[in-house]
Amino acid sequence: MKKMIWAFMLLFSISITAQEIKIRGVIKDSIGNPLELANVIATVKSSSEIESYAITNYEGRFQLNVPANNTYLLKASFLGYETLEKEVSVQEDSNDLNLDFVLNSKASELEGVELVYEMPVTVKGDTIIYNADSFTNGTERKLGDVMKKLPGVEINEDGEIEVEGKTVSKIMVEGKDFFDGDSKLATQNIPADAIDKVEVLRNYNEVDQMRGVGNDQDNIAINIKLKDGKKNFWFGEVSAGIGIADNETEYLVHPKLFYYSPKYSINLITDFNNIGEVPFTFRDYFKFTGGFRNFNRGGGTNFSIDESDLGFALMQNNRANKIDSKFVAANFSWQASKKLDLSGFAILSDNETNLVTNSITNYVLGSTETTNAITDQRSQLGMLKLSGVYKPNSNFQLDYDALYKTAKQTENNKTLSLTEVGTNNISENKENKPSSVNQNVNFYYTLNEKNIFAGQVQHLWKDEDPFYNAITDLIPFSGILPVEDSQERYNINQNKNIRTNKIDAKVDYYYIINNKSNINFTLGNTFSNQKFKSGIFQILDSNETSIFNEDILNNEVTYQFSDTFLGMHYKLKAGKFTFTPGLTLHNYNLKNEQLGTSVSQDDLTLLPDLNVILDLKKSESLRFNYAISSEYTDINKYAEAYVFNNYNRMFQGNRDLENATSHSYNLNYFSFNMFNYTNINASLNYTKRINSLKSISSFEGINQVSSLDNISSNFPDELFSASGRFSKRFKKLQLRLSANVSYSESNNTINNEITESVSLTQNYKASIQSNFRDWPNFEIGYNRTINDYNSGNTEQIFYTDRPFATVDVKFLKHFTFSADWSLYNYSDKANTVENNYSFLGADLYFKKGESPWEFKLQATNILDTKFINNDSFNEQFNSTSQYFVLPRILMLVVKYDL
Repeated sequence: MKKMIWAFMLLFSISITAQEIKIRGVIKDSIGNPLELANVIATVKSSSEIESYAITNYEGRFQLNVPANNTYLLKASFLGYETLEKEVSVQEDSNDLNLDFVLNSKASELEGVELVYEMPVTVKGDTIIYNADSFTNGTERKLGDVMKKLPGVEINEDGEIEVEGKTVSKIMVEGKDFFDGDSKLATQNIPADAIDKVEVLRNYNEVDQMRGVGNDQDNIAINIKLKDGKKNFWFGEVSAGIGIADNETEYLVHPKLFYYSPKYSINLITDFNNIGEVPFTFRDYFKFTGGFRNFNRGGGTNFSIDESDLGFALMQNNRANKIDSKFVAANFSWQASKKLDLSGFAILSDNETNLVTNSITNYVLGSTETTNAITDQRSQLGMLKLSGVYKPNSNFQLDYDALYKTAKQTENNKTLSLTEVGTNNISENKENKPSSVNQNVNFYYTLNEKNIFAGQVQHLWKDEDPFYNAITDLIPFSGILPVEDSQERYNINQNKNIRTNKIDAKVDYYYIINNKSNINFTLGNTFSNQKFKSGIFQILDSNETSIFNEDILNNEVTYQFSDTFLGMHYKLKAGKFTFTPGLTLHNYNLKNEQLGTSVSQDDLTLLPDLNVILDLKKSESLRFNYAISSEYTDINKYAEAYVFNNYNRMFQGNRDLENATSHSYNLNYFSFNMFNYTNINASLNYTKRINSLKSISSFEGINQVSSLDNISSNFPDELFSASGRFSKRFKKLQLRLSANVSYSESNNTINNEITESVSLTQNYKASIQSNFRDWPNFEIGYNRTINDYNSGNTEQIFYTDRPFATVDVKFLKHFTFSADWSLYNYSDKANTVENNYSFLGADLYFKKGESPWEFKLQATNILDTKFINNDSFNEQFNSTSQYFVLPRILMLVVKYDL
C-alpha cells in the first residue's frame, strides 16, 4: 500500500511540473461590454480533441492551461453571438499568452444553442450543463462514478447526489421522472456509458407558471440526457456472479433494462445477492418520499407523524455479519396525450440480515452495561406510486399522486447483558407491519399575468401494529409491572396499534405587482385524527396468559390536532437583493381523550419568517433565512400508559404537553466559479428551542423510565452547526476540502435533577483526485471525526482517523483494474477503546473492444477485517459498539450489455 501511495504522489508531481502555458484574455461584445459566462474551448488542431476549456467571469476574463509544443484552435462562443475562432501555436519557450475576443450578435440563436453542448461545462441561467465525456475516461460504470467527477457535485455516504450541500431529491432522464423522490437508485443503476449530458437545475420548479414566483432556492433537480444510440432503443445489462467466502457460496444476479422515447419510458431494475450490496434499506424506505412535497413549507408549523418502528437495529455503513438482499423495481412514464402525462413506479425489497454486536454503554448516573447481541432481522418492503399531470393549456395544471407503502419487519435478538446487578440473558422479538396511503392533488391556475392561484390537498392514511416480546432472567421493571415472579424466566409482551388520518389543504393566491415583486396570500388547514391502543401481558411457564389490567399499562387514546392558518408573504427584488418577509396567523386546536376524560388546548399564534437572497454574481449568492415555528407532537407522546421501547427502557406519555417554540437562523453561501475552477458552499445554522418537549427520566441501575414535559424557558435547547465545502481544479487534479461542525446543548430531568447534555461533533475531510484520460487515475484523502459527549458528570471523546485511497488503471488495451482502501484508527481520549482496521477491495475487468461481454474478478474485504466500531450519544447515555462484518469474498462476475 505504501508503494501504491508513492506511485500516486509521483503522478501528482509529474502532472504539476509538466510544461504548460497559460492563455488569458477577455471576451467582449461589439460595443465593448464584457460577456459573463461566455465559453472558450481549446482543441488540438491536428486531432480536434478538447485540451482545455474556460468560462468567463463577470469581467469577461478567462484563463486556461495548454501543454507546450502544439497548435491549438481557440473557439469563443456565447448564446446569441457569432462564434469566433483563433489559432495559436505554443512552444516550450513561449511565455504566457494574452488573447482577446470580440463577438458580434446574430439574428438566429439556433447555432448558439448547439454550441452549449460542445463545452465541458456551460452555465445557462440557473442550469449547469456538464458534458459527461469531458470528465470521464472509460473506467466509470454507473451514474454515481460520473457524478463524482463533476465540479460542484458530490455523492454522499448514502449514495445520494448533493449539489451546493443540498440533497437532490428529483432525478429525471430525458425529462422523465426516474423513481421520483430518490437519487440513490439512479447513481447505482444508470449505466455510465449511456450518459451524454448532466443538467443540474437549480431553483427548480416543475410548474411553469410558478417559476420565479416563490422561493425555490432549495430545490435542485438533475436531468440526464442520453446518447443518441440509447434513445428509442432498449438498453441495459445483465450481470451474474458466483464466489466464495469462508467456504460458503456467494452469488450475484443483477439484470437492468431501460427504454426511452419521446412518448414513454420504462426502467426495470433487479438485484439479488448475498455479498452485502444492499440496494434498498429500511432507512431508505422511510426516507423515500416518492416525490411528495412538504406541505406549507415555511408556514411556521412543525407537526409530523412519528414512525412506530420499535427501534429496529440498523446496519453500520451498510455492513453486517451476513446480508441477503432481493430487490425488484420498475418505473414508467407515458405521454398519453398532449394534455396528459402519466407515470409511476413499484418497488419490492426483501433483506435478511444477521448482526453481531458488542457494546459498552455508560449511563449518566454512573452505571455501565456490557452487552453481546446476535440479531436476525428480515425487512420486506413494498411501494407503489401512480401520478398524473393534466395540462390542457399554459394557464392551468392539475396534478394527482397516490403512494402506497407497506412493510413487514421482524427481528429476533439474543442479548447477554452484564451489569453491576448481575448477568441477564435476554431474548427479544419484534414485529411491525406498517402500511400507508398518501394522496396528493395540486392545481395551478393563471387568471392573467397579474393573478395566479394554486391549491394543494394531501391525505395520509396510516396503520401500524408493532408487537414486542422480551424474555429475561431478571424481573423487568418490578415496581411497574405486576409480574408473576415465580417463573423460571419472565416472558413479557406488548401489543400496540396506531391509526392515523391526516388531511392538509391550502389555497395560495399570488398577485404579481411587476416583474420584481409579488404578494402571496395563503389560507389553509391541517387536521389529524389518531387512535392509539396498547396493552402489556405476561405469558407464564404454563403457556397461560396473564393480562395486566391496570390503566397505567393499557392505552386507548384518541388525539386530534387542527391548525387553521392565514399567511401573507411579500417578495421584492431590489438590485442584487431579493427580500421575502412573511407573517402567518395560526389557530391551533388540540384534544386528547383517554382514561375517561379529555384535555383540550387552543392557541392563537402569529409567526414571522424572512428570506433574503443576495446575488453577488450570476453564479455566486448569499442566502439568509429566519423563522419562528411552533412544534407539536403526535399521539405517541400523549398516551399516558407505559409502553416498552426495549428490555430496559419504558416510556410514559404526557397528556398535558404544550407546544415548543423554536427560532432558527440559516446563512448559506454558494459560489460556482469556472474562471478559476473553484466551487465553494458554506452554511451556518443556529436553532434555539424554548419550552421544549424534554425527557424526564428515572434510573434504577440501567433500567430507565422516561416521560416528557415542557421544560422551563430558562433552560432552552440550542443547536449550532457549520459546514463548508471547497473544491478547485489544478490542471488534471481536483482538490476537495470539507468540514462539518455541530454543537448542541440540551437539558433534561434525570432522577428529579435538571441535567445538561452537551455534544460536539466534528468531521474534516481532504482529498485530491486525478482525471487523466490516458494515465492511471487516483484519489488520496484523509478523514478525521471527533465526537465529544458530555452529559452530567460523564464525558467521553472518540476519535476516528481514516486515510483512504482509490486507483483506476487501464492496461493492455482491454483490462481495467480498480481498487479502494480505507484505514480506520478508532480510539477514545481515555485510552479505554482502541481499534485499527482497514478495508481493501479490488476489481479486475476484461472487455474486448465493443464486445457486449465483460468479465470481472471482484474481491471485497481482502484483508478479512472482522469488525468495525461506532459510537452514539443521547441525553441519558453514550455507547461505543463493535459490529462484525462480512468476511473476505472472491467473485467471478459476467456482464452482458443489452
